Amino acid sequence: MEPIAVAVRGGGEWVLVHRCGGCGELDLNRIAGDDNPLLLTRLAVKPLAQPPFPLEWLSRL
Repeated sequence: MEPIAVAVRGGGEWVLVHRCGGCGELDLNRIAGDDNPLLLTRLAVKPLAQPPFPLEWLSRL
């Protein structure tokens, strides 16, 4: 299981989204007290740092 993202549940609880390398199934796990805060933050901002479209498109709006 590889962590691929961070999600926030309704009550504000952060969860890790994992994907199985074998079957591709997704699973949600609560973050733990010993999880690395820097790595969690990196996962959370990854969509902002690497958007699915060229940033130049934003200047056309």
